[in-house]
Amino acid sequence: MFKTTHFNWLKRKQIFSFLVISTIIFSSLFTHPNTAAAASGGRIGGGSFQAPSSPRRQNYGGYGGNSFRGYGSGYRGGGIGFPFLLPIFGFGGGGIFGFLILMSIVGVIVNSFKNSSNFSNSSNNSIASQSVVPSKVSLIQLQIGLLASAKEIQVKLREIASSSNTSTSSGLQKVLQDTTLSLLRKPELWVYSNMETGSVPFTSAESTFNRISITERSKLKAELTSNYSGQISSSTNNKSNPGDSDSTNEYIAITILVATKEDLRLKNSANIEQITEALRLLGSISSNDLIALEVIWQPDGEGETLREEELITQYPNLKHL
Repeated sequence: MFKTTHFNWLKRKQIFSFLVISTIIFSSLFTHPNTAAAASGGRIGGGSFQAPSSPRRQNYGGYGGNSFRGYGSGYRGGGIGFPFLLPIFGFGGGGIFGFLILMSIVGVIVNSFKNSSNFSNSSNNSIASQSVVPSKVSLIQLQIGLLASAKEIQVKLREIASSSNTSTSSGLQKVLQDTTLSLLRKPELWVYSNMETGSVPFTSAESTFNRISITERSKLKAELTSNYSGQISSSTNNKSNPGDSDSTNEYIAITILVATKEDLRLKNSANIEQITEALRLLGSISSNDLIALEVIWQPDGEGETLREEELITQYPNLKHL
């Protein structure tokens, strides 16, 4: 009788996992992020998703140092169920950002079901693993479309890229503060904006952050200016050098992507007051709470343009202020 019940339980788990994975695949068929590059751009950022150290416990072999491995890794020796995940699950804004956060949550759920069979073989170890609760990570993406007359902000971003130490948390905090200050000083040039936020388990935070970053970077034809984790580079395209945007530009798109330990209460509605408050809160994140940062902008080359139709196509979630 027990074997039959256990078999039915495992069967239900397999069916559930299949349904969850099928839902992800089905959803992805209707998600078509536009990856066509409109112009070259620039990138500043860095960060570390190192897991916090935990005290060692003897005779608990189910807990291993590789328990924190990013998306899909889960916990060795114990499953994580819905009561744990649902309270920290939430995102706002929609679009590919929300979809990727949802995918990371589902990945943890599916993996917990895959590994839950270990529970019956090492119940004591599972109890020890479940007692180690990971912290959640807040992911914030703020995008602003500015009038092309804000070329001085492009110049400022290139200056930040050339002089910042992005290999330290204090250096990244200064990049975030300088970037938000540059934008706060030019509110009259803001035309479009979009704010998206979400919370994910620590185990899936790095891979989710990287996926969102890749989605945004793929919109660039090339990265002419780059300073990432202390690696600085500057290149040229076939037509021009980085540093002088042509007067024919119509818009400048800036994306700020942040991973932080702090639970920021940011509103997703797009208006001048709320974007101003969001920039102030982002700029005030401490270096201890800042996990990772990316600032991505386009265009970044003389003669390159980002017209309104291109801006809206590349950033379909932007809302007019």
